[in-house]
Amino acid sequence: MKKLSHYDSAGSARMVDVSAKRDTVRTARAQAFVRIGPAVLKQLPRNPKGNPLEIARIAGIAAAKKTSELIPLCHPLILSHADVDVTVEKQGVRIVASATTTGPTGVEMEALTAATVAALTVYDMTKALDKSIEISDVYLLEKTGGKGGDYKRV
Repeated sequence: MKKLSHYDSAGSARMVDVSAKRDTVRTARAQAFVRIGPAVLKQLPRNPKGNPLEIARIAGIAAAKKTSELIPLCHPLILSHADVDVTVEKQGVRIVASATTTGPTGVEMEALTAATVAALTVYDMTKALDKSIEISDVYLLEKTGGKGGDYKRV
């Protein structure tokens, strides 16, 4: 079994020391899905709180930049790019978040955080219309760069 890098030899949690790693361009994309009933989907453009899809997009970008403040052992990263695409589908809203940096560690957590916070924002802005909205399918789609190499979900 592969050793987890966030634990020391005594089993205590620790922040990984990346000071010896070289800077490389690193990217990640993650997704989340917000399952919403047809009646609420039709009302999205007329939401009294504003356009939930645009607000979710901005919330996701802001969250990517704050990931290290939310996840205790994440390194603070300077992102060279973060974006969130929000697409209405037949059964809800698909969110795909991306992040890019040039640094010694990857941006998977930034992409995952962006997708998750964007999904939570869609929920927050539509919960008055339907409490049964659910968030699902949060996962990493792909990542590039770093010692671990590239990954693409199949």
